[in-house]
Amino acid sequence: MNMKTQAISAQPQAARMSVPAPNACWRFLSKLFREKRLGAMGAVVAMVFLFVGLFADVLAPYGMNEVDMGARLQAPSWAHPFGTDNLGRDLLSRCMYGAQISVIIGLTVAAISTVISALIGIISGYFGGKVDLVIQRFVDAWMSFPGLVVLIVVASVFGAGITQIVFTLGLLIGIGGSRIVRSAVVSVREDMYIHAAKTIGASAPRILWRHVLPNVIPPLIVLFTSSVGTAILAESGLSFLGLGVPPPHPTWGGMLSGNGRTYMLQGPWLALAPGICLTLVVYAINVFGDALRDMLDPRMRGSR
Repeated sequence: MNMKTQAISAQPQAARMSVPAPNACWRFLSKLFREKRLGAMGAVVAMVFLFVGLFADVLAPYGMNEVDMGARLQAPSWAHPFGTDNLGRDLLSRCMYGAQISVIIGLTVAAISTVISALIGIISGYFGGKVDLVIQRFVDAWMSFPGLVVLIVVASVFGAGITQIVFTLGLLIGIGGSRIVRSAVVSVREDMYIHAAKTIGASAPRILWRHVLPNVIPPLIVLFTSSVGTAILAESGLSFLGLGVPPPHPTWGGMLSGNGRTYMLQGPWLALAPGICLTLVVYAINVFGDALRDMLDPRMRGSR
């Protein structure tokens, strides 16, 4: 009888244990939209750009390099909502394909740079002493090189391409961002639960993984979101200089530097369309990251 009762009572308990994950997700989303409306709108805008970039081949009304000389330099209209360029190519379609490159580069660079920042910052901040001294002098030396010069040298030596841009930007942003993670780890390592973990014999990797890393998630989220915007802007700058993603793939920076600059007076929409897309996605990601930081950091949960 007791075994039957336990089995019956275990079933609802198991059912309850399987529910919290989606419930917690919905509670988090509802709290985000209720308390951080600007951040929630930023998340929606960023997801729209990501969706458009991933499915540009299906959503774009025209091909990214479909030429129509009879429709060159047309102002925005129902047929071409963003207008056309000097070759009659639809700017809306090219902005969609530009999102495919710019947003994916931004997310990839942000992921790489965040991992690098976390590794360097956690090791340097937790162990301290000579380890911290050596790592920080390396970071100082690395940051003394102008980032744009490093990008230009890499593009000149290895050629322009997505792979070179992603890994170079990942290193540049990641090593520089490690200082923020280090400062957070330095404040965390003196907490009582860290000393308690050391007292019971927990190994350094376990302490770093179970206790230090979860407590530096808020600055890592801010680093990730700011890195997305920085990477997109850096790629746009390289494309503006002719060292970014090579044609025929359109990027927002390439559209700004090419036709947007050349035909600025005849067709201002050539610069406005990619410029507005670039501004919107960077701003949306930044405000979403700030909202996540405020919600995940206990010290800032009362802020708006």
